[in-house]
Amino acid sequence: MGWDGGVKLIVGLGNPGIEYQFTPHNLGFLAIDRIAGDLGVEVRNRQCRALTARAVIGDETVLLAKPETFMNLSGVSVRELVQKHEAQPETDLIVIQDELDFALGTLRIHRRRSSAGHNGIESVIGALGTKDFLRIRVGVAPERKVEDGQRYLLAPLRKAQLKVVDGMLDTAEEAVKMILSEGEAAAMNRFNRKEEE
Repeated sequence: MGWDGGVKLIVGLGNPGIEYQFTPHNLGFLAIDRIAGDLGVEVRNRQCRALTARAVIGDETVLLAKPETFMNLSGVSVRELVQKHEAQPETDLIVIQDELDFALGTLRIHRRRSSAGHNGIESVIGALGTKDFLRIRVGVAPERKVEDGQRYLLAPLRKAQLKVVDGMLDTAEEAVKMILSEGEAAAMNRFNRKEEE
């Protein structure tokens, strides 16, 4: 594995700015920060309208990225990253997103799904012209149904939620490592099992 190609893009979705940092909509960013922290790298190189860091996970050279375009234009940055690094979305791209359809604490790995109303994913699908890329969907739905999903997603997480989120960020990191080391089928088998009742 050289530096010139063969890079896996791991993109977390979120909104730049301190006021959004610990909101449900920023779990993608938080997951990237967790992975970077554990690998001892800082996500601060600017390229393709994203903050990025190079690292190695297992045998794979990876580029960790946090688009700075704001959520609804995430695809602009992702498309530039894919082009610059000559990556194939279906084999080289993992997108980590928050998912309002799943309970907080749930994580699922999917590909070829619609955006399910997620503006960031909608933007990525539109920019790449394909749904065929891996997505790690990190559940953020609160226990009680919220009237205004958009407002909830952009409001700071509560203390009790942050505890759950902390564990989920570890799980998201495990999922990324397993996809890279053992492949997506193995990772889906492990992480997409319905939790035992």
